Amino acid sequence: MTRAALAILAAILAGCSTPKPGDITGKITFSGETTQAERIDISEDEECVKLNKSGLYDNSLVVNKDGSLENVFVYIKSGLAGEAKNLPSEAVVLDQRGCQFAPRVLAVRAKQQIKITNSDPVTHNVHPIAKMNREWNQSQAPGDPALERRFVRPEVMIRVKCNVHSWMRSWIAVMDHPYFAITKADGSFSIPNVPPGDYTLEAWHEKLGTQEQRVHIDPSGKTTLAFQFKAAQ
Repeated sequence: MTRAALAILAAILAGCSTPKPGDITGKITFSGETTQAERIDISEDEECVKLNKSGLYDNSLVVNKDGSLENVFVYIKSGLAGEAKNLPSEAVVLDQRGCQFAPRVLAVRAKQQIKITNSDPVTHNVHPIAKMNREWNQSQAPGDPALERRFVRPEVMIRVKCNVHSWMRSWIAVMDHPYFAITKADGSFSIPNVPPGDYTLEAWHEKLGTQEQRVHIDPSGKTTLAFQFKAAQ
C-alpha cells in the first residue's frame, strides 16, 4: 500500500474513532401560585401610552397555564474542555419595541456582534450594566442606525436598562461556547451537538434564581432533563 493510501486510511480511521456528539433537551416548569402580572405605569411618556393601548404589564415572570416557564437561560456551566472557536458570523438582534426590550432574555457568544435597533417613534437609551465587560450607555432616537457592539468576556448575566424609561429591562448572557438555550413559550429547550462527557447544567431565571443538574452525554446520545422552579420565598 502506498504512503498516500495509508494516509487516507489513517484519516478515515481517525474520523470513525471520533465520538459523535449528543443532544440535551428538556422542559422547565413552575410550581406554586402566581399573581396577576403587575400593570406598569407608563403615563410619563405619551408615546409609550399610545403604543400600548391595552396597557403594559411586567413580563419578568411568564408562566403558562400548564406551568411551563418562559425566558429561562440554560447552559453548560462546567465540564467543557477549552474555549470553542466556531464564532457565529451573524449578529444577534436586541430591539426596542412597544417601549420594551425584545427579547427579554438573549444570549451571545463572546465577541459575537450584537445589533441593537429602535423600532419605536420614541427615543430610548441602552445601558448594559456589565461587571466582567465594559459598561456603556448610549441614547438611540427614532430612525437612528443600529448600534453594533460586542462583549469580549463571558458573563452571566448582564442587565440592560433604559435610563429614559425605568421599566425597560433585558438580560444578556455572554458565553465562550455554543452549548446554551433559552426556553420557548412551552418551557422547552434544546442544546444540540454536545461532546460526550460529564457536565453541570445550570438554569437561570431573573426572579427565581438558579438550579443545577449533573448530566452525562453518551456518544450520539439524547438526554432529557426537567427543572422545576418554585415561587421565591
